Amino acid sequence: MGFICSKSMNENMKNQQEFMLMNARLQLERQLMMQNEMRERQMAMQVAWSREFLKYFGTFFGIAAISLTAGAIKRKKPAFLFPIIPLGFVLTYQYDLGYGTLLQRMKVVEFLLSQASCGSGRCPFCLLVVFLKWLFEAANSGVYLCCHLGFSLNKIYF
Repeated sequence: MGFICSKSMNENMKNQQEFMLMNARLQLERQLMMQNEMRERQMAMQVAWSREFLKYFGTFFGIAAISLTAGAIKRKKPAFLFPIIPLGFVLTYQYDLGYGTLLQRMKVVEFLLSQASCGSGRCPFCLLVVFLKWLFEAANSGVYLCCHLGFSLNKIYF
């Protein structure tokens, strides 16, 4: 009699453990989906912020470039033009982030670093070695990035 009762309890316990395992997997999948969605939202917010910043900074850069050029011509000192160089770098970076392929290139670098044997990225030439390895593999098969990252090669510019 006790054997039948314990057998039934063991089956119930086993079913409950399977149910709990299934629920844990489902919860983990949902958490991963939520994390990915939040990451995508953060990236979209960063791009939106960059585009908005670009409007204001582009206006500032245009006014500064015209003013500095006029000052350099009027005073005959080309040193007035030097601030245009770092401002130009900032403008280019913001444009690339907002309207260019910077995020795609960042994803490629992140993928390459994750494939590295030294995944922490602390070794000095880790990225270079992985990038050269990727170039060699990409030369042998042009669909390497398409398969692993989900976008076409003609959208990536190095």
